[in-house]
Amino acid sequence: MPEQSHEPQGAIAGTGMGGPMDLGASEAATLEGGPGGPAGAGPAGKPRSLWSDAWRDLRRNPVFLLSTLVIVFLVFVSLWPSAIASGSPLACDLAKSQDGPGPGAPFGYDGQGCNVYTRTVYGARTSVTVGVCATLGVVLLGSVLGGLAGYYGGWWDALLSRTTDIFFAIPVVLGGLVLLSVVTSNTVWPVIGFMVLLGWPQISRIARGSVITARQHDYVQAARALGASDSRILLRHIAPNAVAPVIVVATIALGTYISLEATLSYLGVGLRPPSVSWGIDISAASPYVRNAPHALLWPSGALAVTVLAFIMLGDAVRDALDPRLR
Repeated sequence: MPEQSHEPQGAIAGTGMGGPMDLGASEAATLEGGPGGPAGAGPAGKPRSLWSDAWRDLRRNPVFLLSTLVIVFLVFVSLWPSAIASGSPLACDLAKSQDGPGPGAPFGYDGQGCNVYTRTVYGARTSVTVGVCATLGVVLLGSVLGGLAGYYGGWWDALLSRTTDIFFAIPVVLGGLVLLSVVTSNTVWPVIGFMVLLGWPQISRIARGSVITARQHDYVQAARALGASDSRILLRHIAPNAVAPVIVVATIALGTYISLEATLSYLGVGLRPPSVSWGIDISAASPYVRNAPHALLWPSGALAVTVLAFIMLGDAVRDALDPRLR
């Protein structure tokens, strides 16, 4: 009789982000051979986990390295904008309105005579704050609700599914125009709250599918047979093996939230002056695009590079966590 090949079994989940994804963390060994040890073995002869393999691939991926450098620079600029830009972003001189680049203003001046370089640098703080806080809120709320629905099922799962259907039917930009138009606060928190309100259903469905797949595997059944509580099974056995697709989607979504904040600010319902935001600067520079294109070019370019960096980072993480692409 022909020999049957036995391959290591991992937790497989359909993520919607490029096909099945191996979610086994310490249980799944890779199929690659290496000198001095068995297939998929590390330096000490131990099986490499999905995360160690992913980190090894990420370190060799130039897309990941480039996007990480850009994001690290953006975080640095957000925390210490005065380190590379002198002066206040609110200091404007109408006598310099629409002037081109000059000493102390390498990007020129906008229609109000504000230093475009200084405003572009300080605008990174708003974008990074909104993107990070909205992503954390969406991941926390969506993962908890989706994970509980996937684990317990029943009426809770049915209720969550119908609720997410309702939220998916709401157009994001139109919902922002309606909800944020009645908000008088000039801080980032109403914008972040709106993004969390409409963004959690996507993460909840990803988390629900991952938990449903992970709970069916033998290590979960064994833990339940040994008398482990539901909270221990969820936190110690299911969550580490179901978090990979959530991380991928959240990384890509972070760039989307930054773009959404700029869009809402451009339309006048997000942040409003005197707040400093790339969306506000793009909106203010649009009427002067023929006379002062530089005032529109730089904040638009900064927004595009930021969103692209997070999307590239998400794509690199997805490729590293998808075993079919190895």
